[in-house]
Amino acid sequence: MAINKRALRVGLFLLAALIFAGMAVVGDYLATPRVLEKPVEVVIAPGTSAKRIASILSDAGVAGDATLTYLAMRLMAEPERLKAGHYLFAGEVTLSEVLADIQAGKVVQRGVTFPEGYTAREMAPLLAAAGITSAEDFIALAYDPATPAQFGITAPTLEGFLFPDTYRFAPDLTAEEVVRTMVSHFLEVAAEVGVGEGEELLKVTTLASIVEKETGRGEERPLIASVFENRLRKNMRLESDPTVIYGIEGFDGNIRKRDLITDTPYNTYTRRGLPPGPIANPGRASLQAVLNPAKSEYLYFVSRGDGSHKFSKTFEEHDRAVSEYQLKRRKR
Repeated sequence: MAINKRALRVGLFLLAALIFAGMAVVGDYLATPRVLEKPVEVVIAPGTSAKRIASILSDAGVAGDATLTYLAMRLMAEPERLKAGHYLFAGEVTLSEVLADIQAGKVVQRGVTFPEGYTAREMAPLLAAAGITSAEDFIALAYDPATPAQFGITAPTLEGFLFPDTYRFAPDLTAEEVVRTMVSHFLEVAAEVGVGEGEELLKVTTLASIVEKETGRGEERPLIASVFENRLRKNMRLESDPTVIYGIEGFDGNIRKRDLITDTPYNTYTRRGLPPGPIANPGRASLQAVLNPAKSEYLYFVSRGDGSHKFSKTFEEHDRAVSEYQLKRRKR
């Protein structure tokens, strides 16, 4: 019996020694740095097993042997806490750092910038090119008449409510995730500048989208807004070319006289008041211009051809300005 007890103690000691040695080896393996010659992107799909993750890390070169990596994960990293996503590793990294980033969900993010005045259709290919989401899914969701109500917005589509800005998104998101981020950002900005809800939100955003498309000059936005406010107050047609263009399916870049007289819901030459909804996605400055238009008596404006506009109070004055600047354009 004494011999058996002694053997048991020796066996337990050896087992403890083996475990300790194994943990030391694993600990050393986790802490040994690997130098990556170039950045490495690792993609872990949802539902990927720990064993498969070990193989992915090994194949990518951010870890050594897949079996030893899997053992290290089992002993040290709580595999069930590893999160799916795209990860980017560069320079000198240790397996411990790699696993910590994956546990923390430090996914790589890709930047995308939407200029002010872009439509959802113009935004979609930028998202697709960055690998963020499907252009087709984004367009379908943005123009689905049922989508605005999900955000408490009364509007025909989400056009106008996708705030133009620079975003950083993880790759391979659903269109719903991207849209939710952009609309939430819009609603935050709208609240910050003092836009109300419901019908006021629709009216201000629609008019801001027209202002956005009419001028790229910040100092002109309040004047442009004042012209449209004055015309609305006098029940005059807005007669805005960008609204006509928005209503033309497959617009080829040339607006013609027949386009101005072809009635669509967005043709403000044939219909009074605002169009049914925004014609683009306005930025903060255009929203502010509509909320705080310049005090003017202007009812007309025409492009000078250099990005600026000539403003007029009467049709006669406007007619002379049109003739003057059209002549200059013909001469150029």
